Amino acid sequence: MGKIWGVRTTAGQESFVAELIAEKGKNVEGGSIYAVIVPPSQKGVIKGYILVEASDELTLRKIVRGTPHAKGVVPGATSVKEIEGLLKQAPLMKEFKVGQIVKITGGPFKGMRAKVLRVDPQKEEVTVELLEAAIKIPVTIEASNVIIEEVGGEEA
Repeated sequence: MGKIWGVRTTAGQESFVAELIAEKGKNVEGGSIYAVIVPPSQKGVIKGYILVEASDELTLRKIVRGTPHAKGVVPGATSVKEIEGLLKQAPLMKEFKVGQIVKITGGPFKGMRAKVLRVDPQKEEVTVELLEAAIKIPVTIEASNVIIEEVGGEEA
């Protein structure tokens, strides 16, 4: 297994660059490309980046050099743990129910647990009450930034 690096691309060309890097990775000498990930284009996800798992940074830099629409390798590798939020499928709105316990995966309350108070399928938002907060204030969050931690609750 290798490490994961970010590769800057021209916005809107992420899939094209990913295909080129995957193809070039088959013929590179001295290293390997294990996976190429194009993060889903949702609200809040930065456009113009792809993630590449490679044996080493030098191998990746060789492949990226000369690849159309690839602007360079972001310095510093990351781990699967750090990007697992990008790898999870966005939640379906009908799965959220009032009273469920959820975990916030993005935004200023990332990592906190909360209780669902209201579900708005049209806006794809959930209103939650933070469990760890000293004062119980309702917070509205995009559904893509929330995962269900405890199944239960009641129909919204």
